[in-house]
Amino acid sequence: MSEKEDAATTLARLLRTKIRVTRDDGSLANVNVTGEWQNSEAFKNYDAQVTVGLAESADQKIELSGKTRRRLQSLRVNAWATDTPGASESGRMMRRKVVDEVLRVVRENRAKPNETLLDFLNLGSGSQTQKAYVGSGEASPNGQGWTECSRQQVAKLWYSDDDRLQVSHNLSGEYAALLFRFKVESREKTVKKIVLAFEGYGTAPGGDGLTVKIWNTDDTAWEQAQTGGAGGTDDTVTLTVNSDLPTYIDDGGYVWFLAATLHPSDGSTAAVLRCDYVSCTVTVNGITYCDILSYRDVDRVDVKPFVFRTEITVKSWFFENIGV
Repeated sequence: MSEKEDAATTLARLLRTKIRVTRDDGSLANVNVTGEWQNSEAFKNYDAQVTVGLAESADQKIELSGKTRRRLQSLRVNAWATDTPGASESGRMMRRKVVDEVLRVVRENRAKPNETLLDFLNLGSGSQTQKAYVGSGEASPNGQGWTECSRQQVAKLWYSDDDRLQVSHNLSGEYAALLFRFKVESREKTVKKIVLAFEGYGTAPGGDGLTVKIWNTDDTAWEQAQTGGAGGTDDTVTLTVNSDLPTYIDDGGYVWFLAATLHPSDGSTAAVLRCDYVSCTVTVNGITYCDILSYRDVDRVDVKPFVFRTEITVKSWFFENIGV
């Protein structure tokens, strides 16, 4: 039986993956998103901190039998900042920027807070979450023949911009293949759906097209093949998994996807796979709606340097059916 993820955990991950605070000089600020409470040590390495915790939870019957219910949860989000030596801007201004960004993220994602988009934006070959590899067949993720992509190659996957990562093989019988690893932060039993989206196309002497597959860690096999990209132009091929999710998440919390040309090289004409953008969307069992309820400044001026704090109240809910 699948588990439901804690609402504070879902909201914290949403903020951690979506918040983008820009300093006055144009660089991105370092914002630490954690559970409650504020950690003064965080200010040594971060420009600001955001904490998320549960303030209150209530259970509401939707109809008389009580089978359909709505679980309402009030979440407490705090934005913290302070003046630090050498900072390019004041703690008060940084706090205000963080608050504005929290409001934006929650409002824009209010109908899908339990979805997390994983891609390669701003990542390189040293990433501990997403990784990309090139190869020439359908070896297992830990098998021989995979070479990790360089930072320059991974940068071609950042956007859908026609700057494509290309892998080519011209030995007879060889396919052009790419291997992708995505890190799932949630507990595997809370995962409800995983969707891979691969944008690109494949060409080979036997015919154009590509196939995408997911690695089954229990059966140690590539499964659920989906095909596309046969027109010689970019095509978005999606692979959706919404059952037996734990069998596709390995012990490290990773899911693995393979993309390869439908046909191999014949020894004279190469098999070529081109990828413009790739992503993995993970949906968990948990809150399906959230929005801003209120916020207020609660600065601490009894300490030096002052701690600038804004408390934001977020309302959230999800529906569930129970037996009676």
